[in-house]
Amino acid sequence: MTETSCAVRHQVTFEGLHGVGLVADRWEPDDPHGTVLLLHGGGQTRHSWMRTARRLAARGWRAVTVDARGHGDSAWAPTGVYRLDDMVGDLLHMVESLGEPPVVIGASMGGRTALVTAGEHPGAVAGLVLVDIAPRLDPAGQARVRAFMRGAPNGFASLEEAAEAVRAYNPRRRPTSGLEGLKKNLRLREDGRWYWHWDPHFLSFTADPANTSEERMTEAARRVTAPALLVRGRHSDMVTAEAAAELLALIPTARPVEVPAGHMIAGDDNDVFTREVHEFLSAEVERRSDRLPR
Repeated sequence: MTETSCAVRHQVTFEGLHGVGLVADRWEPDDPHGTVLLLHGGGQTRHSWMRTARRLAARGWRAVTVDARGHGDSAWAPTGVYRLDDMVGDLLHMVESLGEPPVVIGASMGGRTALVTAGEHPGAVAGLVLVDIAPRLDPAGQARVRAFMRGAPNGFASLEEAAEAVRAYNPRRRPTSGLEGLKKNLRLREDGRWYWHWDPHFLSFTADPANTSEERMTEAARRVTAPALLVRGRHSDMVTAEAAAELLALIPTARPVEVPAGHMIAGDDNDVFTREVHEFLSAEVERRSDRLPR
């Protein structure tokens, strides 16, 4: 993988469903091959994709990372209710604003949104990368994620305390040299404590069975026609090998790849992940677009 272009990053804002403002970073290379839209997992922000987006843009792909509603710098849901249909609506609005079907890379919650959108709205995406997500998820892994997200309702006394909580949840993650990166996911409030940068009401999303419907995701997967890649973490406690095989049987256009990481793949093994995604873009999406009539 050679870097072929220098991309400039801009911050932009999309208008999501019902006017919710969605803040994004956009890397714009010269003469892009196409657009890649990256959707993070629940409780994360667009910054979890920064290294991947920068590297894909350096290889000629327009890369857009976006904060989901209720996360990061994007607006919170005015009703305090978060539904999968809201996330799908936001994605469709962004696709319309981009003016072309993007390749959508979605991790966990973002992958669920991408899968349902691709299956229920044919032609909305040019390609699909599902990052450690499948219709059937391991209940124990789901419970562990919920426990982590609910684990600090009163925030943290320091960045060091927050970093320790992350290490306890994800001991496989490579240690960073400092705490500056955490500031992108936390906010210092007037009480002097650090809080995760997402709406606490978002926890209702994980508690609502309608948002994690195995039946809906299964039916959506059956309808996917775009090129697809399933990236599974070898040490994932969310997607078992059996669940991944079930998803692959539903999507004829999909191929699998397994990387030595846990559920948080982009952070656990970013170099391997980015290389696999770039190979998929080159081998499946870009080549397919070259065969389409002009």
